[in-house]
Amino acid sequence: MVRIKRGTVSKRKHNKLLNSVKGYRLSRSKLIKRAREALVRSFEHAFQGRKERKRDFRQLWITRISEATAAQGVSYSKFIGLLKKKEVELDRKVLADLVVNDPDTFKSIVAQLTK
Repeated sequence: MVRIKRGTVSKRKHNKLLNSVKGYRLSRSKLIKRAREALVRSFEHAFQGRKERKRDFRQLWITRISEATAAQGVSYSKFIGLLKKKEVELDRKVLADLVVNDPDTFKSIVAQLTK
């Protein structure tokens, strides 16, 4: 049976790993085992971060809508309640975008709902 040497394959895998942790501090960017541990941990944080980003954006949208409705004399909860009651299917993302980019349209929406 022929002997198979894996030196080049291991070296390639190690270099790929070390390139992906470039810029990490101390031994996390130099030692294979520490680099692998750091990379796994970073993937976990990235996964959690993607979930948190969705939360953060929803919170931002709610804040923007709340400020805009308060300026119109309507509370946020009443505004959302009116949207649901009158079956207007605009989500918070679209409403927040209207607040920022087209406030006149948002004011007309609030005026129509509060009639």
